[in-house]
Amino acid sequence: MNFGKPLTPEQTAAYLRTLPAIRERCGRVHALAKEDKLEYFTYHPEKEADVAAFCVDIMKRDFGNNFASIPPHGRWRHLDAGRPRVEPLISKWKASASPPDDKEITKRLLDLFLVSVLLDAGAGNSWTYHESESGLKFSRSEGLGVASINMFEEGFFSSDSQNPHRVDAEGLSRITPEQTASAMQVSSGNPMVGLKGRSSLLVNLADALRANSTYFGSSARPGNILDFLESESKPEGPTRKVHIFSLWSALIEGLAPIWPKTRTSLGGVSLGDVWPCDALKSTAVAEGDELVPFHKLTGWITYSLVEPIQKVLGWKIEGIEHMTGLPEYRNGGLLVDLGVLQLKPGALPSSFYPDASSGIPKLPPSHPAIVEWRAMTVIELDRIADAIRQNLSLSLAELSLAQVLESATWKGGREIAKQKRPATGGPPIDIESDGTVF
Repeated sequence: MNFGKPLTPEQTAAYLRTLPAIRERCGRVHALAKEDKLEYFTYHPEKEADVAAFCVDIMKRDFGNNFASIPPHGRWRHLDAGRPRVEPLISKWKASASPPDDKEITKRLLDLFLVSVLLDAGAGNSWTYHESESGLKFSRSEGLGVASINMFEEGFFSSDSQNPHRVDAEGLSRITPEQTASAMQVSSGNPMVGLKGRSSLLVNLADALRANSTYFGSSARPGNILDFLESESKPEGPTRKVHIFSLWSALIEGLAPIWPKTRTSLGGVSLGDVWPCDALKSTAVAEGDELVPFHKLTGWITYSLVEPIQKVLGWKIEGIEHMTGLPEYRNGGLLVDLGVLQLKPGALPSSFYPDASSGIPKLPPSHPAIVEWRAMTVIELDRIADAIRQNLSLSLAELSLAQVLESATWKGGREIAKQKRPATGGPPIDIESDGTVF
């Protein structure tokens, strides 16, 4: 027991890497917003009803009243952009001369989904991917998803030519920015932002897989996280039950080496996607009180890995309610474009507006305005989800946060951006992408 003593920096660092810390610290920022004590944004809760109504219209357009059919937010959707790819791949494996069992199928999907998410940081407004097999063209997250599954099928991430459909440390460590550029069809006429950061993430992933055999096994493979989860699980009839915290801690600990060394650290621990919020400094008592964790990529990976574990193996994942909405530019852009959040006039100097005529500021992810925006997004997604459920007379069990992210807020953020900025479809605030932060 701590008995009210202030936490040591090491204890605070450990706390900031937990799932509950995200909602708690973002909640502190939201509390300041209600008192108009943020530096960069004003908060207009009366506009939340407009966001909920906008989202409900999209949901009804796409799903009618069959809200139970809404899939969860995860990488599977992007991998299937334009046409199914994941199920046909599973069918191909099952029809092979030596078909893998369900556990190996799940491991292969975890391999694929994890590298696909790591390649998914914003690609910019100009890049597109042309899939030769289907003749379809994709941009942004769908383009990155389709490119990654095609790279996976070609054995891009595997060191073993006899087992191309896997990801391992040896295969990843050989990847160069040039190879990534070629596989993703990047050229002077088809530029992608953050290409170098994207490639270095994959090479850093190789180091992380080798360094954490507890989670990734002796073969240093992402899919081996399933063996760790099995050791943490409890049998329930013919299936298994595992807590979301087991998966979360494995990803937070196991992937820690992949994040840039320039990120915030506390007590000698590099924290990843955790940033100081200037608005919290006035109330900070202990070291680290002003830090706000987001762990957006870890959250995106977690949502994405849960789906094959549930679908293929039928395992039950407990504690999913601890997962938060994802603080990225689509969800956050929806709030700005529909007026829940407004940048304070003159809050940002003109140097942050590279194109004055567009009125769109461009900021690094470390900027305190971005930290405020992302923190508000986490709490607002909870509030918008509640408003949507109320609007539709649905319970939390009938419409999960993951379903709201998939069918409403993320999609809504993209659609309102296209309406307001048809030339680019970009967000109302640009974040400089280095390939490691969304």
